[in-house]
Amino acid sequence: MNKGELVAAMADAADVSQKDAGACLDAMFETIAAQVSAGNEVAITGWMKIEKANTSARTGRNPQTGEAIQVPAGTRTKVSAGSKLKAAGKSRS
Repeated sequence: MNKGELVAAMADAADVSQKDAGACLDAMFETIAAQVSAGNEVAITGWMKIEKANTSARTGRNPQTGEAIQVPAGTRTKVSAGSKLKAAGKSRS
């Protein structure tokens, strides 16, 4: 499912226009990005948790030459699935 399909499904489920559903989706992601960028954790209980995580410096390898390279410390965004999202992903036989 791509963004357009998601917006259409949201609009249908909430009985709103696709324009309004798209604006809400964009606002949600902008808000999440701003909060995570500021170092805050965003938790949607049962669905997911999104947070900034620090990575330590390490030695890596250039895949083309095999040469060892130093990868500096940095940050990444960590997304953890909640119980409802995990349950939705399990097959139902």
